[in-house]
Amino acid sequence: MRLLKLPAALILLTGVVLPTGGQGVSETIPGPIPATVLRIIDGDTIVVRARIWLGQDLDTQVRLDGVDAPELKGKCPYENRLALKARDFILSLASGGKVSLQDIQYGKYAGRVVARVLSSGGEDFSDALLRAGLGRVYNGRRRVSWCQAPGP
Repeated sequence: MRLLKLPAALILLTGVVLPTGGQGVSETIPGPIPATVLRIIDGDTIVVRARIWLGQDLDTQVRLDGVDAPELKGKCPYENRLALKARDFILSLASGGKVSLQDIQYGKYAGRVVARVLSSGGEDFSDALLRAGLGRVYNGRRRVSWCQAPGP
């Protein structure tokens, strides 16, 4: 947990040390958090409305944890075609609109979280994308191009 830098005298007087959000914080919410899919951005990013508290909903982008899908604005026709298939595949998994979020963490980019997304039937979106051959295992490091020739 990162801490705000407060003058030592203030900390001694109040005993207050405040956590901050953003990068560098390893906080995880285990879930499940119920959510409704509002939009599919691409094969590995969706927009949901999550119920975070009684009567409190939050709209946010969710990056599927552990998977990289091709980009719709890819660098070659092959990536573009595969990206459309990945997006449509996720759209079919989310057809009921209801999902649950698990293992929710801060994403690399502001305004987005990373989470496991499960359909109402319990199917993990990341695992399904990998099984369908429409994604690759992703651990947050540099991604490999989808435009390289397939290996042997």
